[in-house]
Formats: sequence, structure tokens, C-alpha cells
Amino acid sequence: MHNFASILDYHLAQRPDSVVVIQEKQRLTVRELHERVNRLAAGLAGLGIGRGDVVALLLYNQPEFLELMYAASRLGAVFLPLNYRLSEAEWQYILGHAQAKAIITDPEFVPALERSAGCLTDLEHRILVGDAPTGRWTGYEDLLARHTGAAVDPVDVGPDDLQRLMYTSGTTSRPKGVRITHGNVQAKNLAHIVHFGLTAADTTLVCGPLYHVGGLDMPALGVLYAGGSVVLQRKFDAVGALHAIQDHGVTNVWLAPAMVNAVLEVPDREAYDTTSVRFILGGGEKTPEPVLRRITNAFPNAWFADAYGLTETVSGDTFLDREHALSKLGSVGRPVPHTRVRIVDDTGKEVTAGELGEITLRGPKVFTGYWRDEKATAAALKDGWFHTGDIGHVDEDGFLYIDDRKKDMIVSGGENIATPEVERVLYEHPAVLEAAVVGLTHPRWGEVPRAFVVLRPEADTGAEELREFCRAHLARFKVPARFDFVDELPRTPSGKVLKRTLRDIPVEGRP
Repeated sequence: MHNFASILDYHLAQRPDSVVVIQEKQRLTVRELHERVNRLAAGLAGLGIGRGDVVALLLYNQPEFLELMYAASRLGAVFLPLNYRLSEAEWQYILGHAQAKAIITDPEFVPALERSAGCLTDLEHRILVGDAPTGRWTGYEDLLARHTGAAVDPVDVGPDDLQRLMYTSGTTSRPKGVRITHGNVQAKNLAHIVHFGLTAADTTLVCGPLYHVGGLDMPALGVLYAGGSVVLQRKFDAVGALHAIQDHGVTNVWLAPAMVNAVLEVPDREAYDTTSVRFILGGGEKTPEPVLRRITNAFPNAWFADAYGLTETVSGDTFLDREHALSKLGSVGRPVPHTRVRIVDDTGKEVTAGELGEITLRGPKVFTGYWRDEKATAAALKDGWFHTGDIGHVDEDGFLYIDDRKKDMIVSGGENIATPEVERVLYEHPAVLEAAVVGLTHPRWGEVPRAFVVLRPEADTGAEELREFCRAHLARFKVPARFDFVDELPRTPSGKVLKRTLRDIPVEGRP
């Protein structure tokens, strides 16, 4: 049985009364979660949702998020978590491209989804959490109430059947749907269980967004798979995170670089008991030694595991172990079980230790391709290896170092921003002749987008007008924080924009 959701049946038999999900005063035992998942699965089946149907979810971190994930998997349906920070236009594109048949959300997002409804011909069912149903919206709790006592056996699926779709900002102007299978998720869970020694005694604080592999998979799903519990923070709050760690004896947490900084800057941080934390998962950028030492002081029993991973591999491909935290500072560690890392040159030939090249990955965690995008799939998966586009090297001991990120990628507060996506929007403004976007170092977010713009002759458009235009078409974190107006963009002889040159231009003059 490869169905990801079947693990709930195992834990129901083993530890039915163990608390498995916590959010503020709400508690769900394994028995209660299992019952609600079965009722939801029966409700979705009654709406005609079945094997292969895409079910989208647009929610903050809350128990219903996990319930829908398990329920969809029991039916053999495909779970599609949406980034709540995206714009209305981006949601519309993803829902349409994924051919989503149903969506579950809360009242905050209903107006935007209603405005898109006319363009989403595949979207047949709309389910509302946390409020009375209105119009064409079905109430979430009403749906569960109609199926009290229901039991839905997990559909027998193979390892290559889809468990979820996750849309990621790659290096193209539109996000790509990453096809994650039941086999991918199981391989990732088992790899993390082995690597970190996860057991039913573990409790994960989920303060990163569940729509992201960091929040969902690093290592929350692995902990649930092992029989442990999760504490959900609706949205990240540094003080709230410290309270949760102290109150619930949290043993592990994933923190993006901006989140690490926020926790370390809490004024009375020393007043909180953080001794229960045995490891913290990081990643996204190299952790400087002073920051690492501050983390160690803040969490005296914790190992900070710098990591490397991608949505396409369900996250967490390599981790830096406790023993080498300082001796291999700057490394993202060695691979987890059954994952291979190889550095290759432009011809695909493996290079020697210490030599730079493209990072490629192979193993059961690696995705099967991009949804409805054969060209992108063929470019990424070659001879069984996933070509990440990241540049790195491996030392003589097999430790991986990241030397450059994906082409044109900005990582802002743990979120990936594909610069062609921002450039596409800028080019849609009638005053813009040319545009190029690069990352600008930021003390809180790591990086923010910086746009270099060539205006059309006679145009007198300013930064604020372009900023407002971008806000209407992009998530706020993707909107350029700075606009630089230039007469021309630096280019190679073949016409490609020299983004490295743009990154080196100091921040001066007109914003």
C-alpha cells in the first residue's frame, strides 16, 4: 500500500488517543483526526472527487489543511496547496493550469476567487472553512456533518501516482507545477526519519507556511509519519514561536533565514525555555558563524542543520550534521539515505572534488516531472538525474557547498522569486521598453527584487506608478523594492542581459 494517507490507519491502531495536531486551544487526537479525514473524504467523494482529480487548498496553517491533504490522498485525488501570498492573477493561472476541480478556502479569499470564477471552467466545487456557506459555496463543517461515521478506505495507488502538485517559481515567466508522487513523499519521510531519528516522541513546530515544502515537509510530515505531533502557528510570529516551544516541548522546527533572525531579535528571548529543541532545520542561504553561535546560545541543546533541497525533491536532500557544524561551516552537508548528489560540467560529465559544476540529484525523492510541461520536464530530467540549475562543488569528504543559486532566482524571506516572472509583468506596462530584475541584499529578508528599467521615449513614468502596477499583478513580496531607470541594459555579444553586472551596481541615486 503506497497511499500516503494509509499511515493514519496504522497510528489509529497503535496510539488512537495521542494528541497529533495542536493549534492554540484546539487539540486533535489520532482518533479525531482519522474520523474527520474519513468524513471529509466521503464528502468529497459525494461531490464526484476521485482518483486523479485536483483539489486545491488556499488556507493559512490550520488543522483543515492537514485534513484535506489526507482526505484527498485517501481518494487518490491530487492535493494542490496554493501560496496565500500570491496575487489574484497568479491564483487564477495556477488553478486553471492545474485544472483544479475543487477548492477549499476561508472567507478572506472568497472575493478574489469569485472574480476569477468565470475563467476557471474546470472548477466545479467550492468549499468554505470557518464561516456560514453562501451562494455556490458549500460549508466545510456542513460537508463533514453529512457524513458522520463514514469510513473511506485508502485507494490502492502505486509509487508513481500523484500525491500533490506544488507550483514553484522556476526560471520561467510562469510558475511550474511540480508532480510529487506518493512514492516521493514516502521516500522523503523515511529518509528524514532515519537521518534525524524521528519517533513518536517528536513534536514539530510548524511556523513556516504549509503551502511550502519547508513548512510541510521539513520535517512535519516525517514526524507525523513516525507517530509524532505538530503544533501549528497560523502565521509566523517570533514571540509566538518561542511560547509554543516552551509550552509544548517542541523538539524540532524549520526556520527560513528571516525567521531565524526574527527569533534571535526577540528582546526577552532568554526568558523562554528552549531546551526541548534538539534540531533546527535551516537553508536558503549560508549561515555565518556568528549567527550559528547565536542560535546555539538561544537553543542550547539544538543542532542547527543547514540544508539543501528543492520542491522538486520534496525538500531536504542534504543536511549538515552536528559533528561538522563548524569544521564544515558553509556546507549544506551530505545526502540523506537513497539520494545521490553529482556535480557535472556543461557536457554532463562528473567533475572532480572541489571543482564547480551543476548540482544534479538522483533517487526516489526526485519528482517525475512538471505538470503539463513536457519541454521543462525534458530539460530538467536527463538520464535519471535531476539537473537543478544550481552551481556548487563537493569536497573530498563528500560535503556539498552551494556556490550560486538557480539562474535568475531571488530568495526573499524563504520565498523563491523567479525574476522572469517579475520582468514579464513590467513588460506589460506601456511605458516600459526593457526591464531586468536582480536580487538586492536586504537585512531582514535576505534579498528583495531590484528592477532596472529602460523607459520608452517620451515616457515619464516613475517608480511609484510601476510599483502600483506590479502590486496589481504580483504577490507583494515579488514587487521590486527599488527601481533604477537606465538608458540601456548591459548585454553580452549574443544579446543576453548581463545580470551579474547589474548586481554589482551600487545603490545610488533615484529609487
